[in-house]
Amino acid sequence: MEDHTLSVLIRSKLADGRLPQDSIPRMWGGPGNGESCDACEEIISEAQFVMEGVSTSAGGLGVQLHVKCFQVWDAERQVPGHEASGPV
Repeated sequence: MEDHTLSVLIRSKLADGRLPQDSIPRMWGGPGNGESCDACEEIISEAQFVMEGVSTSAGGLGVQLHVKCFQVWDAERQVPGHEASGPV
């Protein structure tokens, strides 16, 4: 997925609450196991690295992201004016 397309998708998911706006205090990672990335919705293969965590203020929303998707999510969630409008 192109960087711009990924950024737009993640912004949309931040805005409607499908991805948490807050930081996730504890993230862990390891090899993928065929799970779906919550950002790009593509499969995280065993050859890829998955970042996982649980949001503390978004009702315990768990997230699984490719490393690149995690980096884009982390940058986009910190942009002023991108407060979540969905369920928190």
